[in-house]
Amino acid sequence: MAISLITAAVVVAHLPGVNVHGGAAAPLQAAWSPRVGVGTLPALGLLGWAATPHPWTVMARLGWGRLLLAVWALSVAWMVSLALVDGLDGIGTVLDHDTEYLVSARGVGDTGELLRSFIGRIPLTANDNWPVHVAGHPPGALLFFVALVHLGLGSGLAAGLVVVAVAGTVPVAVAVTCRALGHDARARGVLPFLVLGPFAVWQAVSADAVFAAVAAWTVAVAALAGTAPTRVRSSALAVATGLGLGGCAMLSYGLPLVVVLVLAALVAARGWHRDVVALASVVAVGAGVVVGASAWSGFAYWQAYPVLHQRYWDGLASARPAWYWVWANLALLAVCAGPVLFGALAASAGRLRATAHRPDGDPVLTLVVGAVLAIVVADLSLMSKAEVERIWLPFVPWLLLATVMVPVRARRWALVGQAALGLLVQSLLVTPW
Repeated sequence: MAISLITAAVVVAHLPGVNVHGGAAAPLQAAWSPRVGVGTLPALGLLGWAATPHPWTVMARLGWGRLLLAVWALSVAWMVSLALVDGLDGIGTVLDHDTEYLVSARGVGDTGELLRSFIGRIPLTANDNWPVHVAGHPPGALLFFVALVHLGLGSGLAAGLVVVAVAGTVPVAVAVTCRALGHDARARGVLPFLVLGPFAVWQAVSADAVFAAVAAWTVAVAALAGTAPTRVRSSALAVATGLGLGGCAMLSYGLPLVVVLVLAALVAARGWHRDVVALASVVAVGAGVVVGASAWSGFAYWQAYPVLHQRYWDGLASARPAWYWVWANLALLAVCAGPVLFGALAASAGRLRATAHRPDGDPVLTLVVGAVLAIVVADLSLMSKAEVERIWLPFVPWLLLATVMVPVRARRWALVGQAALGLLVQSLLVTPW
């Protein structure tokens, strides 16, 4: 199904008389440029490793602490290998583009004034309007890079390496979540799919990968809150979850949808119980603290969003046809998450039907359902026409938990397909992220 959907999206985008405003390699935001580089050989080495039983042997045998370290290191190695197909420029130049955050971050001296003036600089009609990515996000995204500049990590290369290091924690957070829900063994089975895949092309070095990490750890803390042994600890972790959720809202206008994953984590931990409502209320208070503090400092989320919505529709979004992107976005998701995704989701749907009568359900697949719901809402909002290969990165690892349903006899070659697609995309296309 994934291959058919991707093929259809490519063919339709290039039919005579059809203009989807997606670029030369539509639906992907990319240009054709076949090449090899210094990262090609190590990427091929990791692809060869994926073709052996070792990924699952390593995941099964390592102690928990070493497992998390290995997962992070492998994730970073895969991202860096793909990025280095373009040499050091693959890490060091993307974030230095005028449309990105780093250039603007270097000019920020007063963060208070930044927050107070931020909304006024969103419209295209503003004399000193923000670049597209800065304008398209709440100020938390820009402030992350302001912090890097103040820490002496403001070069493109240094910031890029930080982004990669942070992005490498995403599968670690997913593993922590599964362990909290009592599914350590199942987590080990899916970790190779969370490490080696085409999504790494957009993780290195996209700011959206940082957003994905914040979202992943927010969900992980929610799972810990739901399984905490005492009420006090559970409430404290629920507050931390809310603070993380508020942080997500300050990073991206689409990330409040992480609340669906947070609720899924609480339900997976507690079942459909009144305790979930109580914990969700505490989470809401924590999120409200962050959003309220931002408003008190000068940036009111609810005032900014309508302004951003207007800028979005004043720009390229108004030219991109909804009839195409509402389904082509799903083709982009198939490219980003990899060809294994839709088959795994279909198998998961069958598993959920089979366990629907059980009061505790399937905690791991409950998270998958949460991710699917978030994607559906994001797609139907029409605020993500194209470019979702990076925008939806925060939801991809939770969708890939569905690979727990991949049969043991098929998983090695499924992983090879995942890694091969990533290397092909990086070697044939030049993406702006």
